[in-house]
Amino acid sequence: MAPKAYILQIFFALLFIFLPLTNSITFKYPAIFNFGDSNSDTGELVAAGIESLEPPHGQSYFQTPSGRYCDGRLIIDFLMDAMDLPFLNAYLDSIGTPSFRKGCNFAAAGSTILPPTANAVSPFSLGVQVAQFFRFKARVLELLAKGKKLGKYLPTEDSFQKGLYMIDIGQNDLAGAFYSKTYDQILALIPSVMIEFETGVKKLYDQGARNFWIHNTGPLGCLAQNVAKFGTDASSLDELGCVSKHNQAAKVFNLQLHALCKKLQGQYTDSNFTYVDIYTIKSNLIANYSKLGFEQPIMACCGYGGGPLNYDSRIACGKTKVINGTSMTAKACNDSSEYVNWDGIHYTEAANQYVSTQILTGKYSDPPFSNKMPFLLSLKF
Repeated sequence: MAPKAYILQIFFALLFIFLPLTNSITFKYPAIFNFGDSNSDTGELVAAGIESLEPPHGQSYFQTPSGRYCDGRLIIDFLMDAMDLPFLNAYLDSIGTPSFRKGCNFAAAGSTILPPTANAVSPFSLGVQVAQFFRFKARVLELLAKGKKLGKYLPTEDSFQKGLYMIDIGQNDLAGAFYSKTYDQILALIPSVMIEFETGVKKLYDQGARNFWIHNTGPLGCLAQNVAKFGTDASSLDELGCVSKHNQAAKVFNLQLHALCKKLQGQYTDSNFTYVDIYTIKSNLIANYSKLGFEQPIMACCGYGGGPLNYDSRIACGKTKVINGTSMTAKACNDSSEYVNWDGIHYTEAANQYVSTQILTGKYSDPPFSNKMPFLLSLKF
């Protein structure tokens, strides 16, 4: 049975959730500013020189690694397409005269909401990403004040207030905690994660942000990486073959995140907060994968080891390593469109496309936006 403190957390979270969010998304924005982890990283961690990606990453759409942990496009790419906006360039992407006219992406793979630990994959926590945005905004305004020469590459001044601020982060806070904490300790950690998240949002608000689009975290217990590490005992798995405790933690996290969005909407009545239930969409995909045209709901397309998971934590997708004197390479499957999971951690382009189409129905959001759907005519999936 859950401790009383957790029961109270859930009670207050439910109380907030039943209060309606009154404002709604419009889908007409001059620019998009995105914050997050690998689920929406379009090249930040690679541009920072922290990691490198080799083929087969990018094979399904870009035909070359694009800085995305995927065989093709991410959810954010499909959402940008739906809004008839170009893909977002990473903040640190300085080669090839990237344009930031329609926004900037600060998301970096491995990032957390909480400040990074000494052995973290990414130093770019949410707080650091927000600080990068401050620098980006200040530099843009400085350059715009000098004349129109660079205007075609930069967002306009009013884009910072009229733009959409997308946030998709938190998965790594939970997944990483399972390596060193008990389930109850992880639940106890979530409120402090929410405080850090709220701090980041408030800082963006103080900088003029008024339109927020916030993804909750997906069923991380259904990722091959977590099944391989924490699902060796069949009793730890649910009926879908996912690690139960990981998904339960994600649900508690999402409950509190939803409540926080309600609280912020009530506090900042001049703003719009849209909470998007990614967890339900992805869970539905995994539960109904066959009906939706997929053949493998959990097994990685790009990995090493074969079935049932095709995942080996020692060899990342596209990498070659010598283990016990033998050279081994994590290669891609023949048809990634048959797989939900790309590399044991991230989704395939085909799965991302499905998730995007479900997001764009408007029914998985609070508030729902199905009455705002004429923009769908511009879809280029």
